[in-house]
Amino acid sequence: MPKGIMPEDEDRLVDTHEAARLLGLKEGTLRKQRVYGGGCHFHKLSRTVRYSLRDIERYKALNRVASTSEHWAAR
Repeated sequence: MPKGIMPEDEDRLVDTHEAARLLGLKEGTLRKQRVYGGGCHFHKLSRTVRYSLRDIERYKALNRVASTSEHWAAR
């Protein structure tokens, strides 16, 4: 978890702005990923989009690689 986030906060939902900050992405990138897929899981609550801290951490862990070649070797 990011510094300052306690395990009991894993299910806390954050908006696109905060999710982008935590992932090191632009908000527009997250919007495109929601349309085309391939991004972090999100919750659609009526017209509101939220990301759980647990899903953000899972996404970061699943996309961790040791070299630039590793990503393509897994396919």
